[in-house]
Amino acid sequence: MSPAPSTASNPERSATPDLSEVDLSVNVGPLKLANPVMTASGTAGLGLEMEPFWELSRAGAVVIKTITKVPRKGNPMPRLAETASGLLNSIGLPNKGIDHFIEQVLPTLAGKSACLVVNLAGGSSAEFAELAGRLDGLAGIDALELNVSCPNVEGGHLPFARDPDVVQRLVSDVRAATSLPLITKLSPNVTDVAEIARAARDGGTDVVSLINTVLAMSVDWRTGKPGLATVMGGLSGPAIKPIALRMCWEVVRAVDVPVIGIGGIMTADDALEFLAVGCSAVQVGTANYRAPDAVPRIVDGMREALAASGRRRVSEVIGTLRTP
Repeated sequence: MSPAPSTASNPERSATPDLSEVDLSVNVGPLKLANPVMTASGTAGLGLEMEPFWELSRAGAVVIKTITKVPRKGNPMPRLAETASGLLNSIGLPNKGIDHFIEQVLPTLAGKSACLVVNLAGGSSAEFAELAGRLDGLAGIDALELNVSCPNVEGGHLPFARDPDVVQRLVSDVRAATSLPLITKLSPNVTDVAEIARAARDGGTDVVSLINTVLAMSVDWRTGKPGLATVMGGLSGPAIKPIALRMCWEVVRAVDVPVIGIGGIMTADDALEFLAVGCSAVQVGTANYRAPDAVPRIVDGMREALAASGRRRVSEVIGTLRTP
């Protein structure tokens, strides 16, 4: 991360600003967020589960867990396993389907967050488009996130994540079905993430988010059993943060659409590192399991860190990484 510019060349930093003077607002493509901290899909349920711990309006945006066309039970147990500095999961996208979401969840959820993002997954490009079309124009939904990168279905084969032609066609089909802003969530389990990001951009995505979890596994040599019933799953948490930072930096340099950084963000400093490499916002995932109030804590910590460094706007940090 680059050092703070000298206050001699920036009069606005001549004195440490009060916390109330620190502006955390960011623009993420067509989305205007009060702060750059979002929940990551699958880690805060439908958002309503977090209400006992914090008001949903505290987050820049709430991204709900993946919605599919028909109900899914998810993968068999065990589907969570702790690892050093991380968490393995193979949840398998359990949900009650889009009909239940539209009829039962959205009326309760709408209006509670400053920005509501619905994460979608389908079995085909046409199914993704169908889901997006059904949500188009519904009150309370601000954007869609396309989950083309979950490693915990289809045996980890990632049918929509690895082929740029497939990604471009899928995003293009969804773009034709909805006027809502589109975020395409990318996988780290690819050869060239920048190539996939360019395909999503060419398909018409407004924003890309990355990374989803890293394919991994754990074993118990005493019992000869894997940690997960599906053997492989997705690794998240602090262990993957260096990978996520690297991939976000690659994508920021490759495409001219905003990037949302995801991966191992536990503190305000973690979040600000992703902004420094050029991300416009971040998503917080595994940290929600350790502390359900992680999102507001990170928002408050970000404001404090910026004030302590003499910055009045979080936008001053975005893209400040200096490389040799």
